[in-house]
Amino acid sequence: MDHFPSNWGRPRNDAIDQYATYPIHSRPKDSFAEGVQRTQQPIVTGTSVLAFKFKDGIMMAADTLASYGSLARFKDVQRLHAVGNHTVVGAGGDMSDFQYIQNLLEQLIVDEISAQDHHTLSPAEIHEYLSQVMYARRSKIDPLWNSLLVGGFKDGEKYQPSNPRRPLPLTVYLRFLAYVDLLGTTYSASTLATGYGAHIAQPLLRKAVESREEILTEEQALKIMEACMKVLFYRDARSLNKYQVATITKDGVKISDSKTLDTSWSFAENIRGYGAQTQ
Repeated sequence: MDHFPSNWGRPRNDAIDQYATYPIHSRPKDSFAEGVQRTQQPIVTGTSVLAFKFKDGIMMAADTLASYGSLARFKDVQRLHAVGNHTVVGAGGDMSDFQYIQNLLEQLIVDEISAQDHHTLSPAEIHEYLSQVMYARRSKIDPLWNSLLVGGFKDGEKYQPSNPRRPLPLTVYLRFLAYVDLLGTTYSASTLATGYGAHIAQPLLRKAVESREEILTEEQALKIMEACMKVLFYRDARSLNKYQVATITKDGVKISDSKTLDTSWSFAENIRGYGAQTQ
């Protein structure tokens, strides 16, 4: 299907572009054509991804909408991707670039399994790999137009401090949550959000989660996540009322089926807009 309005209802003429609607990589040839070799803007995009720590692990959520500009084009896109048994990557931004990243991660896991050394990649190692990929592409002036959240849960060793003379190894589970964007910028926190959620949902997450990470149960965390996704659906024009939730615990990764928010628009019944009202 040809998505570009200049081609609808008339024969295509490559010699002109009256409305400047050709994608920049396929515009008619001119003296600047050889210089146009990079993605200038994302085309099909996903919006916010939310994630935070709770007592038993990490919870991450994203809606299932991929927008073509302002058109709600694809309504069943999974933006949460499991990497191995311990990690989930959530993506906002360009969906074709995210598919490229998914292929990279799949090949990374295949290579890791092929080594047959009984080693599995931790969430921190996967985040470091992604940060290097994103920074390398940015340095080539050809960025991957994504904001990524990496969340995971991996066992490690910690020594009991009660008996320093004969420390015994104690298995602990390490929660990991971090962010990386198209510039290779990275940071970590107990609550993270991308896209519009960084403005709207992040304050709600900080109020509900920070300083309570060690006592929040999975049920409480799910209610917090649902409340934030509902606010985003009300306020973000590029969001949808269908979403998925990923839960990463010591038992592994679980990504839910698509959920539907129970929303109410009754508060808008008496809103008539601006200007003089005739009703």
